[in-house]
Amino acid sequence: MHGRESAGEVGGVLNHLGTPENMGYNRESVKNRASQPDPKEVTQMVTNRKKHSNKTPVKQGPARVSREPNKIGASTPYDFSGKNLTPYGGLLPVITMLEKLGFQSLVEQTLTSKRIPRAMELYRFVLGIVLGLYIGFPRLNQLRFVARDPILTGILKVGKLPVQSTFWRFLAALHLNVARQLLAVMRTLRERVWEAANVKLEVVTVDTDTTVHTLYGRQMGGRKSYNPSNKGKKSYQPMLTFLAETREYLWGGLRNGDRPTGKQIADHLRQVFAALPECVKQVFGRADSGFYCWEAVEAYRRANCRFVIVARKTSRLVGRLLQAEWKPSPKTDAEAECEFRYQPRGWKQECRFVALRYEKPREKVKPGEVEQYQLFETSQYKYRVFVTDMAEPIDLVVWFYNQRASAENLIKEANNDAGLAAHPSGRFDMNRNHFQLAMLAYNLNCWLMLFNRQPEAGVTELHHTTLATSRLRFLFLAAKIWRHAGRTGVSYSDHYEQKGVFQRLMDRLRRIRPRGQGYAAVMQPALR
Repeated sequence: MHGRESAGEVGGVLNHLGTPENMGYNRESVKNRASQPDPKEVTQMVTNRKKHSNKTPVKQGPARVSREPNKIGASTPYDFSGKNLTPYGGLLPVITMLEKLGFQSLVEQTLTSKRIPRAMELYRFVLGIVLGLYIGFPRLNQLRFVARDPILTGILKVGKLPVQSTFWRFLAALHLNVARQLLAVMRTLRERVWEAANVKLEVVTVDTDTTVHTLYGRQMGGRKSYNPSNKGKKSYQPMLTFLAETREYLWGGLRNGDRPTGKQIADHLRQVFAALPECVKQVFGRADSGFYCWEAVEAYRRANCRFVIVARKTSRLVGRLLQAEWKPSPKTDAEAECEFRYQPRGWKQECRFVALRYEKPREKVKPGEVEQYQLFETSQYKYRVFVTDMAEPIDLVVWFYNQRASAENLIKEANNDAGLAAHPSGRFDMNRNHFQLAMLAYNLNCWLMLFNRQPEAGVTELHHTTLATSRLRFLFLAAKIWRHAGRTGVSYSDHYEQKGVFQRLMDRLRRIRPRGQGYAAVMQPALR
């Protein structure tokens, strides 16, 4: 007891061994020692642990380790066990647009055929040929390469495409008026596309031109006429009109190889103006010298269309040019310009003619050859002459016509990419119907581009993507068709570079809805 009391007197507490915990210290001494400064602590910086805690730095995420590239070589094994794979995954937006716009009911109500096909319905035959042309197979015998393609057969709802002879018999059974019916189908589709894509163009320009399709067989309607590339060979001379703003095919048809007459040109132009959408208020027209006739001028005037036509050089017109008053032309590439009123022979009234004059380059004299100065006593010129009803200055009229060069590129695109020049038969009626099917495939690309445009883009910023480029960007997409729980879907590669553009296009197409007698716009603002 005495030991415990002495320990308590000094303020100690016995531990479990019986020894005071603060042996030799009392509370007062400890308090005095704590109040004395430590020379080492004077130089130390006081830190607040709450604000300056030495936290362990968070480990940064490791750099994404790229997996090894696939090693493909000569010894790489291969097989043909993959199922439901297609290289044409880009057909999904095409069929989505056609389905939303009521293409099937439109074809079934418009096209007529005496022959009732058994392999597929009339609509599926038309759709199969058009999609084959859109893919890039202009010949009917080339459809065998996609006869079992899962996405194409899924769109047509068949197990396998019919053989070539079945497609050929289907085209042979179509009468000549089907070409005009296909033009009516395209006209209605254009109106629906403009409504859904919110295209409100009030001023448009129509470019009319002809092209030459050289024939190497015994096709009906072939003529030996104007054919600068293959002189002396028979050819067709189709006539086509395009909308310069949207690059759409507006009207046209397959013709024999003879030059179009004035009556045929006037009929063609009347159909062009009738095929324009209702929102169009003002029309401008451009044409080359093949349409230089009074009937064309009269057709333009009746439609209140401002026009520019290249004049055909005649001896009477050349004599009028020599008498004209020329002045320098600083705003064009010509040396001089002039304008005058002139009435060609056979025309009912005079019109405004504008002309540009270019000085011919001087011929180079070969070494040792004596130059004949008498050939250069009078300056020689070449001319560009236009007939127009526009009141603008000469340089603006010429600039306006020079923009027509895009029409020739569109015809080249239709010939090379859409299969326009691939005539499947020796019969003219079959070739004429196939011509309109090819132009329908061409228009599919133009309509998709209207839905795929930037919302803020105007007419001047609306760039045209050719059919060949569209195939590489949006059509030739590797895809897998899958089925699950009664649903069918399409899976694309996660490496597709145009993923965002493709999704934007699909979202717009799936929002297409009928509204009243037309279709609700899926894009804002309107294209004007």
